[in-house]
This record gives sequence, C-alpha cells and structure tokens, in this order.
Amino acid sequence: MNRLLKSSTWALCISLLIGAGLASAASQQDAAGRFQNRYADLSQSKGFLNWQWTRLSEGLPKPPQVATPVVAPDLKRIHAPQGDAQFTWIGHASVLYQIDGRHLLFDPVYAEYASPVPPLGPKRAQAPGIPFEDLPHIDAVFISHNHYDHLDLETVRRLMRQKKGPPVFYVPLGVDLWFAAHVPGAQITGQHRNVIAMDWDEHAQLSGQQSPIDIHFLAVQHWAARSPFDRNETLWGSWAIEHPRFRFWFSGDFAYSKDIEDIARAHGGFDLAAIAIGVYEPRWFMRRAHVDPAESVLTYRTLRARQAIGIHWGTFDGLSDESLDQPPRDLALAKDSAGISDAQFMLLAVGETRSFKRSQDPSD
Repeated sequence: MNRLLKSSTWALCISLLIGAGLASAASQQDAAGRFQNRYADLSQSKGFLNWQWTRLSEGLPKPPQVATPVVAPDLKRIHAPQGDAQFTWIGHASVLYQIDGRHLLFDPVYAEYASPVPPLGPKRAQAPGIPFEDLPHIDAVFISHNHYDHLDLETVRRLMRQKKGPPVFYVPLGVDLWFAAHVPGAQITGQHRNVIAMDWDEHAQLSGQQSPIDIHFLAVQHWAARSPFDRNETLWGSWAIEHPRFRFWFSGDFAYSKDIEDIARAHGGFDLAAIAIGVYEPRWFMRRAHVDPAESVLTYRTLRARQAIGIHWGTFDGLSDESLDQPPRDLALAKDSAGISDAQFMLLAVGETRSFKRSQDPSD
C-alpha cells in the first residue's frame, strides 16, 4: 500500500488506529471546554499589553546585523532522498522530513506574513527554502498548533489541491473542525477522511515503503489561539515519528516543563530532534510558552537525542524582542557551556538539506 490516501482502505486503517487510541486520551479541559497544560496554567496571557508598550517604546526588535543564511535547495536530492532519513529546513518551523519513501511536512507556512491581518504583523525575512511548486508530492502534513506562524490557511489549501491527491493532515484536537470550516476538500469523518485529529498520547501509523512508521502526538507546554476569543479551544503538542531505522521528534512551539521529561521516559533516545531555539525575549513574558537556547540544549540532553537541528528562528521578524540573528549566538554560548558540539546540535541555512544514517556518529 504505497499511496497514503488514494484508497478508502488506507483511510479506514487510520480511523481504526486512532479509534483504538481513544482510551488513553490524555488532554484535559476546563469547565469552559478550553484545553489545559499538564504542568502550568496558560489560560490567560499575563502582561501582554505591558510587553507591547515596552517593545514599542524601546523600538524592539532591533534589526539583525547578520542575515539568516540561505542556500538554493538541492532539488535533485529532495526528489531522491538519501540516507535513512532526510531533513530540509524550509524556514521558521516549516520542515520537510523524508523517511522510507514518504515525504512529510511539519508546520508548513508559505505566507509572507505570520498574521491574521497582513500586511500588519511579523513579515517573512526571506523566501521559503523550497518553492512550493518544487515540493515533492507530500504524503502527510503534521500541524503542532494553530498559531499563524505554524498554521497558514492558504498553504494548507494549496496542499489539499496538490496533484495526485491531497496528503493526510494530522492535527491537534479541534483543529480538524477549523479545517472543515475553512479548507475545501477537508474530510474529517468517514472512510475517506484526510484530516486526522489526535489527542496527547494517541498514536497512528503510516505505511512506509519497507516498514510501518509510527506517529505519536505528545504533550508540550504551550497554548493555542487564532483570535482574541478562542484561546485554548484547540489543542497543541509535539510529534514523534518512529521508524525501525530512524526516530525523529519535532518540537513545535514549547516551554521547558516536565512534559519533556515525560517524553524522554516514554520515547527518549531519538536519532534526530528538531528543537525550537527562537522567539524567547523578553523572558519574563515568554518563558511560560517558549524555550530560550539554553533550554533548547537542556531539551536535547533530556531527550537523549543523538543529534538536533535548531528551528523556529531567523524567519519572521517581530514575533519577539530578540533580533533575528540573536538565537544562533545564544545557542553557541549554551552549547559551549554544556560541552555540545556543532555536529551534535546544528543549525542549517534556509533551504539546506541534511541526510542522516542511524549509525552516524555526531562527532564525524
């Protein structure tokens, strides 16, 4: 079964697998039906107006002194992946991950602005690393949460219309209803559904060309909203993609919490982790929802990942108070303090592709 959604049999298998996991559904909601973090209360944004006034009065963020590195995509390699797994940084949290003949997209955002009201809001500093028309046929899309820098309406509409059929969209609980309301072609129920909503600790399975690919949706500390009126009405989380040859974790957006230790106990020992390193200043406001580079390094160590790639930086100007070029400098200091090499926790240029083998030694 080499096509993910072309047959109703495949969709039915997904439905059965998700249904089997419902007994272990782990998220909780308050009396108003809003999702809650396991270890913190982020039901309200504390100090947001004070932060906005401070950054306006101080002219933050400052313009970067160094541009985010960009390379031309290696389209030949992207369309003929190498190694056990392959990773391409499209920019910010958008990632193309390729494993066992499958092409998987994480948090794809091709918008010029990460905002509900463009041209206001954070603007993209450079084009996406792979032009949309040069993407391979995408088999599955994974959304971590519904913020505008992680879920873009026009991007998912374009993916739904891709040639040779739409991908399967794996989304947090509640985001499936948003798809049904806004994305033509979205099927959230029945044999032919192509939008699969998952709760924390649920799992599903893709068919790879040689082996099954296990999907796990895992809790991290964050929050969700697309307007001032729908805070935490949909869920958020991270994704573990486990294959017999290679195990991958995608952080999405998160603050450091006991959730990371829970993931380490249940799934730790990843071959590769894509870990957010940007959007962290000011700490007094951001620390409840976003890691800084020192906490990114702590996450890498806690998860016992062999290698990590820093994401969620250098792309949309104005999401936070640090300049676009500050995260690499702070990450370098954090790695030096922890004795971690550039080969263990790396940064890529926008558009850059890396291939990995499970036996690969990070010191090579």
